Amino acid sequence: MQLETDLIHVARPEQRPAPVNPPVVRTSTVTFESLAAMRAAKQRREQGERVFSYGRRGTPTTYALEDAVSRLEAGEHTQLLPSGVAAINLVFMTLLSPGAHMVIADSVYQPVRRIVEGWLRPWGVTVDYFDGSVEHLMTTLRDDTRLIYTEVPGSLVYEMQDLPALAAIANQRGIPLAVDNTWASGILMQPLKQGATVSLMAGTKYLVGHSDVMLGSVTANGDIGQRLREMAITMGQSIGGDDAYLALRGVRTLACRMETHDWHARELGEWLVNQPQVACVHQPSRPEHPGHELWRRDFSGGNGLLTVEFTTDTPAQQVDSLVDRLTLFAIGSSWGGFESLALPCNIVAARHLDNSWATRGPCLRLHVGLEPSMI
Repeated sequence: MQLETDLIHVARPEQRPAPVNPPVVRTSTVTFESLAAMRAAKQRREQGERVFSYGRRGTPTTYALEDAVSRLEAGEHTQLLPSGVAAINLVFMTLLSPGAHMVIADSVYQPVRRIVEGWLRPWGVTVDYFDGSVEHLMTTLRDDTRLIYTEVPGSLVYEMQDLPALAAIANQRGIPLAVDNTWASGILMQPLKQGATVSLMAGTKYLVGHSDVMLGSVTANGDIGQRLREMAITMGQSIGGDDAYLALRGVRTLACRMETHDWHARELGEWLVNQPQVACVHQPSRPEHPGHELWRRDFSGGNGLLTVEFTTDTPAQQVDSLVDRLTLFAIGSSWGGFESLALPCNIVAARHLDNSWATRGPCLRLHVGLEPSMI
């Protein structure tokens, strides 16, 4: 079956009569009939089996969501976490150690830089940034490189990267490649199929789709998938049954929501690009986007995000005033929910390598929601 069909049916109860979604299981303690049964469960767990034995290790509700995300990401093992940033930190904690070297794409989610400066460098990890190209990546790799971390497309202005080519280099060198897949949220692209080692998402956004749950996920195959799970348990990272239930509800409608977001965002982008004070609309689905051909090759569609770059003679205060006057677009962080959002963004602060943004106009990130067309 197609992915869209599988997402409707995966992780649903098999016995009938039954609810269409697994019910919410709220528990910390799980009781057993005997000590022998408890010890047998522990032994199965130590052999890598997913066993319902304690709330922090998962419940039938969280297991159902893990299965759905694994199908979405085309992977074997999914670990759920309380936020997207927690998912990023889990990858770093599992695959890095003091003395290691890591390479990060310059266009990643801005909080990654805070993790680098606030934790990784003081912990003894050396970090270099690369511009997303294969050529620049090759110049940054070292004998002690233990992780390549990227986000495709990049945050804020959606720089595309040749992910299969990056994965080929990483695999040839035996270096894990971790990819933030939040923009595509699995429904538009699966990094593991492109050769990546780990795919992670802020499920808070499109996966949940209703702006009412904080959620992260990390998906990987084989031994690394097991290591990620054990590290999450060791660090006490888990989510509750209610959040898992709400996220599973969002999974069921992910495909049709994403299609609607994409359609509305393309219409708005087409209108915005013709406005006199707009220098550029950053949106991979637009033919003039520098990474458009890579997007066409690797992705099955777009989402509701676009960033408007205004002309250099546009004062930032004018953009702020514009945001304050919007009626359908709310002002707030995040994206991926049913609602439309607007937020000015500072590209200069979010890039280390590209100095050109200091001489360009102000930018406004829009997330186009599910409201009917506004054009």
